[in-house]
Amino acid sequence: MRETGARGARQKKTCVNEKRCGSCRYLSLTYEEQLKKKEVSVRKALGKGLTGRVMPVLGMEEPYHYRNKVTAVFARDRKGNPISGVYEGGTHHVLPVEECLLEDVLADRIIGTIRGMLKPFKIWVYEEDTRRGLLRYVLIRRGFATGQVMVVLVTASPIFPSKRNFVRALLEAHPEITTVVQNINPRTDSLILGDRQQVLYGKGYIEDELCGCIFRISPASFYQINPVQTRKLYEKAVELAGLTGRETVIDAYCGIGTIGLIASSHARSVEAVELNPDAVRDAITNAKRNHITNVRFHRTDAGEFMAKMAAAGEHADVLFMDPPRSGSTREFLNCAARLGPKRIVYISCNPETLGRDLKVLRTLDYRAGEVWPVDMFPWTESCEAVVKLEKQVH
Repeated sequence: MRETGARGARQKKTCVNEKRCGSCRYLSLTYEEQLKKKEVSVRKALGKGLTGRVMPVLGMEEPYHYRNKVTAVFARDRKGNPISGVYEGGTHHVLPVEECLLEDVLADRIIGTIRGMLKPFKIWVYEEDTRRGLLRYVLIRRGFATGQVMVVLVTASPIFPSKRNFVRALLEAHPEITTVVQNINPRTDSLILGDRQQVLYGKGYIEDELCGCIFRISPASFYQINPVQTRKLYEKAVELAGLTGRETVIDAYCGIGTIGLIASSHARSVEAVELNPDAVRDAITNAKRNHITNVRFHRTDAGEFMAKMAAAGEHADVLFMDPPRSGSTREFLNCAARLGPKRIVYISCNPETLGRDLKVLRTLDYRAGEVWPVDMFPWTESCEAVVKLEKQVH
């Protein structure tokens, strides 16, 4: 069966875990129907009169196997055999997954290889109830542009029997792997990665290319999981910023520096702000790696940073903001308005909180123009969006 999407024909596929997993809510739709549904959803979340026109969703040519980051949770079945997959929707029951329509194919193969190696190497899977066992999760990150592959073995203990032989066997099966990291997570909460780690092979990070820049990606780095659509999203964001090379730009919630570094060639200077120290270290490394000298990174709260700039009589012409799903805060938006940028480019992964924040920004004399939804997560209900707001002059 064929389906016609936004940019041509795509092969419609099915998944045996569709109903139990709960991630791919839109597999019953054609891709074009899905894009239209997301456009309507964004328009509804933002409400009438809040913005300009909501544009058609920017979709993918090939909307499958786009995830460059894959996490598998490990457990044992009733017979004691190791299994790997995802938590079944709304439960802590592990649903075995051999392959996923969203995940990178190579990542799924590596996870399958690791699962098959556990018994021969006498590695026990961690049990939540008894808190016994070693292997908890496997995280795979792949640079789609560079081909580099990172494998992160998340264990409950730093003691990893026969780890050298284990890594050697894994590399023999998958020579495309460029680094292997052991992350130690003894906690009992739901966080996947712990605070300690040791490099078992390679450099402990991978690199990827995006919009002409090279980015270092560590195990815990935030990096968009769909590189094809991320390029569209960031290119649209820079376009909406209307940079001429003379602007002072602030990149709030900058993470490892992606947006700020990509925009730097179009601006006079960029002040990038991030609270996470690991992300700031990666960001500084990324700037050096790309020989970019007009970006400065600040490890602090972005709202406080802008408030200090305003109090010192400084200004910024453009603000990029890319907050988490919970959106921004009233305090942050007030600080942004005090600084008085001519344009704010807001990247959102949650249209509901975007709509809420746009209402606040309207009271602060910023008016939103066209909204560009981007399908970062095909077959799921999620949709990103980017919108430009301009300062109103009275």
